[in-house]
Amino acid sequence: MTASVADEVRAGGGPVRRGRADGDDGGAGAGRAFSLLLVITGFAGLLAAWVITIDKNHILQAKARGETYTPGCSLNPVVSCGSIMESDQAEVFGFPNPMLGLVAYGAVIAIGMGLLAGARYRRWFWLGLQGGTLFGVGFCTWLQYQSLYEIGALCLWCCLAWAATIFMFWYTTLHNVRQGFLPAPAGARQLMEEFHWLIPVVHVAVIGMLILTRWWDFWTS
Repeated sequence: MTASVADEVRAGGGPVRRGRADGDDGGAGAGRAFSLLLVITGFAGLLAAWVITIDKNHILQAKARGETYTPGCSLNPVVSCGSIMESDQAEVFGFPNPMLGLVAYGAVIAIGMGLLAGARYRRWFWLGLQGGTLFGVGFCTWLQYQSLYEIGALCLWCCLAWAATIFMFWYTTLHNVRQGFLPAPAGARQLMEEFHWLIPVVHVAVIGMLILTRWWDFWTS
């Protein structure tokens, strides 16, 4: 996937038209690689949200019967999905967080499929997607902090959603910079195009390093 995106970036085989200064360019499409990336990351996030929703429902049903339900991904004291799902942070907006993911990731899949079919979206739409992915990666960052330093547990399905959102955000940013929808100096734009894979990989690696150091004694015992 990253090799395909690299070819798209360097060869210019993706977007049909670069944004104009007045913002009214009749819309812009996207190449196959970026479109597929949106579909794949959208499906990954949707899968994670769906599984967490099902497990959350099982937990609530078990509580109603006076029983305890342990999700299949609760493997040990650290990798404990149940601890995450029963925390206050799992319902920040008054409803289970995965319900938001079901809608958001589903929308991303629809956008990616539309692009594969040749759809073209106007500047305001691309900036809306940028804002949505920015909110997503910001929310995931907050959840990562809560998971590591407040709740003290990890959810594997949450980690999948985090990684999907990170790649979704950075490649959407690259697309909007290439199209001229986001202003960026020529040097910064060239750097993003040349090392487009490095930023999301480093982002994920930093999270992995934080997880490793947070429970270093547990992993090495």
